[in-house]
Amino acid sequence: MIKAVIFDFGQTLVDSADGFRAAEKEAQARIYPDFKNTSWTTFLKTYRKVRREYQEKSIFSRKTIWQEIYNRLNCRPVSGFLEKFESDYWETVNDRSRIFPEAEAVLTNLAGRYQLALITNTQGQKNAGTHRISQFPKLEQYFEVIVVAGEQGVPPKPDPVPFQLCLEKLGIKPDESVYVGDDWRIDIRGAGDMGMHPVWLKHETVPRNWPSVETKVPVIHRLDQLLDLDRLLGTAENREKDQKNENCGKNPASV
Repeated sequence: MIKAVIFDFGQTLVDSADGFRAAEKEAQARIYPDFKNTSWTTFLKTYRKVRREYQEKSIFSRKTIWQEIYNRLNCRPVSGFLEKFESDYWETVNDRSRIFPEAEAVLTNLAGRYQLALITNTQGQKNAGTHRISQFPKLEQYFEVIVVAGEQGVPPKPDPVPFQLCLEKLGIKPDESVYVGDDWRIDIRGAGDMGMHPVWLKHETVPRNWPSVETKVPVIHRLDQLLDLDRLLGTAENREKDQKNENCGKNPASV
């Protein structure tokens, strides 16, 4: 029996795609002039490579990423520049973030039937307790548990610790929870490995190159598809049973 629905934050409850695009373009334009002996092509290639490497390690601090770019291109930033610029970066992201239109109505509905919680990775903010969720009090009020992974000794997702911490605070078992997120590696695999019921949100309003993977995990394109969880999870279970039955019926030599 499902007792709790747990959410990721970015690109799950709010759409920050435009904000990140604008902030990244601004970052590249502001940082590049420091690399006087580096071509734009080399700079951009290095920038994207470092960003990808760090994101794969669930390190999202822009200051840390930018510092590594300076290191690889044998340059040193002006003291205090990266700290100040990181604040500007997140201000740009927040200013251009919007709550998905159906999010509040869905949370209101679910709150009457389930415990609601949030597990989100820190974005590398300077101080603990300053995650972007605090900028959206209309959303924050719905969650009885909020875990910001990557700060205060809690490792970032997909490490099992933040998932386990949230479940313990809710007082439930993994299979009594649904976890909704947009990132295949961090959210879906992370929650699935914990024994939770992951639901993969590929929101219809977000243009994105989604990973091409075969999965039995339920995929939704709007948050209001969560309103009938029994059907959603039942459909996934039925698909899995059908696949098992199909495999059982095959000639062993052909499997």
